[in-house]
Amino acid sequence: MEKYLSTAGGRITCLRCTAKSLRRGGQCLKPALKSSCTQKCGHHGGKNKGPVTEAGKARSAAAHVKTGEFTKQAIRERSQKLAEMMQLEDACRILKLTTATKTRGRKPTGYVPLTCIKDVLMFALDKELNRLTASGSDIEAINQSKAWIENS
Repeated sequence: MEKYLSTAGGRITCLRCTAKSLRRGGQCLKPALKSSCTQKCGHHGGKNKGPVTEAGKARSAAAHVKTGEFTKQAIRERSQKLAEMMQLEDACRILKLTTATKTRGRKPTGYVPLTCIKDVLMFALDKELNRLTASGSDIEAINQSKAWIENS
């Protein structure tokens, strides 16, 4: 597929429409519209701006979701898990359980670095509190321990 098209006797070079013919399999000979994000001419949908009504947008969104891997909820859950893993890594480093290098790269949303033993204890108690809350157990002892650590 040719990307550029020379017009006006070779004086003008522009992007070429990327549509292909069904009969002969060749590329369209027209120049692509500048406003087209899909690099198409006016005959092949270059003027199309997508669905306008809410119903059309909903149909389009439903048709383009192939898996639930990149929904906002899935991204948020994955970010929370990554933040928890990085905090566990910080805890291991503070407690001298590892000498491995710190994970490089962008920090996930919700990540709060653990810098001292008090932070590690609060992190562990928060995780235990969340586990007990999910199971419906008595959480008064955890709350008392948390208050004692915060005051000391």
